Amino acid sequence: MLTIASRTDVMNRLGRAMADPTRSRILSSLIDEPGYPARLARDLGLTRTNVSNHLARLRDCGIVVAEPEGRQTRYEIAEPRLARALSMLLDVTVAVDGGAACTASSCPVSDCGGACVR
Repeated sequence: MLTIASRTDVMNRLGRAMADPTRSRILSSLIDEPGYPARLARDLGLTRTNVSNHLARLRDCGIVVAEPEGRQTRYEIAEPRLARALSMLLDVTVAVDGGAACTASSCPVSDCGGACVR
């Protein structure tokens, strides 16, 4: 069982990981599917070194895991429940952002009031 202090530590660690714009972009990509540093770098317009450094930070926080695949390393969110929670957090945050216009053909957030972007 987590104590209040350890729960706070976990929340702070997650918050620091998500507070960096590059790590947030990487996490957003990994929510949808596992990724490889070179492909993430290409897709996000970043250098592979930059992506690898951010992936190492996310791995050190326990948010992502690295799985060797031959000469490559596949990264994915460490726990499926965490991936679902991050996705839900993103959906809810976007839903309450009154300035965002809904572009989803079928909105995944019930009662978003047209504020969902997906």
